[in-house]
Amino acid sequence: MAQTVSLTAAQAVVRFLKSQYSDYDGLQERLIGGMFGIFGHGNVAGMGEALEEYGDDLPFYQAKNEQSMVHTAMGYAKAKNRRATLACSASIGPGSTNMLTGAATATINRIPVLLLPSDIFAHRRPGTVLQLLEHPLEADLSVNDAFRPLSRFFDRISRPEQLLTALPEAMRILVDPANTGAVTISLPQDVQGEAFSCPAGFFDRRVWRVRRACPNADEIARAADLMAHSSRPLIIAGGGVRYAAAEAELVAFCNRFGIPVMETFAGKGVSQGASLLLGGGGTTGTGAAARVGEKADLVIAIGTRLTDFTTASRSHFNSETRYLSLNVNAQDAYKIGAEPVVADAKLALAALGEALAGRGYATTHSFRNEVRGVVDTWLEDYRTSISHEQGAPLKQGTIIAMVNQAAVKGDVVIAAAGTPPGEIMKAWDNSAGSECFIEFGFSCMGHEIPAGLGVAIARENKGTVFVVIGDGTYLMGPTELVTAVQEGARLVTVVIENWGFQCIRALQQASTGADNFGNEFRRRSAEGRQPDGDYLDVDYAANARSMGCAVFSASDPDGLAEALAQARTVDGPAVIVVKAEKRGGSIGADLWWEVGVAEVSGLERVREARRRYETGRARQKTLV
Repeated sequence: MAQTVSLTAAQAVVRFLKSQYSDYDGLQERLIGGMFGIFGHGNVAGMGEALEEYGDDLPFYQAKNEQSMVHTAMGYAKAKNRRATLACSASIGPGSTNMLTGAATATINRIPVLLLPSDIFAHRRPGTVLQLLEHPLEADLSVNDAFRPLSRFFDRISRPEQLLTALPEAMRILVDPANTGAVTISLPQDVQGEAFSCPAGFFDRRVWRVRRACPNADEIARAADLMAHSSRPLIIAGGGVRYAAAEAELVAFCNRFGIPVMETFAGKGVSQGASLLLGGGGTTGTGAAARVGEKADLVIAIGTRLTDFTTASRSHFNSETRYLSLNVNAQDAYKIGAEPVVADAKLALAALGEALAGRGYATTHSFRNEVRGVVDTWLEDYRTSISHEQGAPLKQGTIIAMVNQAAVKGDVVIAAAGTPPGEIMKAWDNSAGSECFIEFGFSCMGHEIPAGLGVAIARENKGTVFVVIGDGTYLMGPTELVTAVQEGARLVTVVIENWGFQCIRALQQASTGADNFGNEFRRRSAEGRQPDGDYLDVDYAANARSMGCAVFSASDPDGLAEALAQARTVDGPAVIVVKAEKRGGSIGADLWWEVGVAEVSGLERVREARRRYETGRARQKTLV
C-alpha cells in the first residue's frame, strides 16, 4: 500500500511547490522561487499557517498591494526567461480580485505566474458570509470566477484531494512556451485547513521540461521558397526570440542573408549585433523601421503576436506584402494570412537558415546600403529632436538617453505605459549589454516598480534595475518601494515629472483637437468643470523618502548625470525625480494607429480629426 501523509490542503500546496523544478536546455532550477502574499481572514489561518510550518525552502515576501505582487512575479519570470516564477497568495474578496489586472497582464504577455486566490467557504455552513457575491441564478459563483477568462488554467479546489490533479496541471501550463500565462488555483478558506491523506510520492522532486517544438520539414520548405522570391524582406523580432534564447541565431540569420530587423516591445534588444538593425518598430518605433517596412515585399514575423502597435493597426505594410510567421503558438503563426512555421524560434531559424543557404539566397548590396542610409538619417534626425537647449526643461527623450548612457552590462530598464516605452523603443542602445523589459501587451500602468522588484529578486541584485515612469504612473502604485526597502533591492526608479498623463493628452489632442481635458495635474479653477487651473506642485521626492528610499532630484543634464551615478552606489532602492518639459516629444515613425475618433461632432476640430482618421483607415489592409 502506498505511503501517505496527513496534511491540510494548504500544507500540501506548500510542500508540493517546494519540490517542483524546471529544465530548460539542461538547466534545472526551482520552478516556484518563492511566494508573495498579503494575509487576511481568508488565508492567514490556512496558507499562512502552512508557510510558517512547511515553508522553510519557499521564501515568503510581504507585498503591499495584491495587484503589485502579480507584477513582481512577472518581473521575476522575465528575469528567469520564463524558467521560473513566483506564487501569489491573497485573501478572499477584494484581496483576490485586486489580482485580476495582474492576471490579465500576465496572460496577455504570455508570462507565467501562479495565483492562489482564497475563496469563500465550500461547506456553506455560515450562510451569507462577508465578501460573498450572491448571484440570483448561480449559487456556486464567487468573485474568483472573474479569473476564468484571464487565466490560462483555472481550477477551484472544493476538496483537498483535487490538488492531486490540479497542481500538476498548473505546473505543466506554467512551463508551456505556447500557452503559459496566469495559472489560478482558487482555494476556499475552509478547504485550506482541511486535512486529507496525501500520497507521500506527491512531494517527490519533479522536473518539468520546457519543450522546444521542432519545425516541420514541409513548413520550412514552403518558408524557404517564399523567402527565395523576396528582394526586400523585413524581420519583426518579438518576445518569442528572447524566450527561446534565440538571440544569437537571429543575429546570425540576419547578417548571413542581409535582412533588416525591427523589434517589438517584448523583443526589444534581442537583435543587438544585427548589421541592419532598425530598432523598435511600429507606431511608436523608429522612422527607419517605418520607411523600410513600407517597401517590404515579405515580412517575417518571429515570435510576435503582431499587435496593432507593431503593424500600425494593419496599415503599415503595402498591399503586395507577403507574410511568413515563425511562432511556437499556432494561433500567432497563422495570423494575417501568414505562411506558418509552428516551432521554437531557435530551431526554426536554424532549419530555415540551412534551407536558404542551400538555395544560395542573399539580399543585394544595394538594398543593404539603402537600409543603412535610412537608419543613419533617422538616427541623426532623432538625436537632433532630443538635443537639450541650455536653460530649457529636459525632454523625455533626453532623460531616457541619459539613463541609457548610465546603464552597463547586467543592468535592466523597465517600462510599461505612457511615453517611456516609445522612447526606449526608438533609441535605447543595448550594445553595452543592458536589457529592456517592456510590458506593452497590456500597457499596464503600475506594472513597472513591482516588476523591477521582481527582477532584482530573481537576479539577486546582480546589476542595477532602472524603472522609468511618469508621475502619473508613480501615483498609481509606488508602495512596493517599501517592499524593495525590506528586501534591499537595487532598484533605481526614475520619475519623470511632467504634470500629468501627457502621453494620453497628446493622443487626445490628435484624436479630438482638445488642448487638454482631464489629463493634466491641475487645480480646479473657480469656474472650471474640470481641473484646468494652476499646475499642482507634488513633492514626489518627499513621498519616496518617507518610504525609506534614497532620493535624488534633477532638472538639467548635469544634475541628472550626477543623480544616476550616485543612485548606482545606493545599497537598496533609490528614486530620482526629474522635472521635464510638460508637453512635446521626439520625432516618431509617422505611422497611423487606430483609435475611436467621433464620427459626428459639432466641433470643427473633432471633424478635422475624423478626416485625418479616415485618411489613415484608407491605408488599413483587410487580412485574414
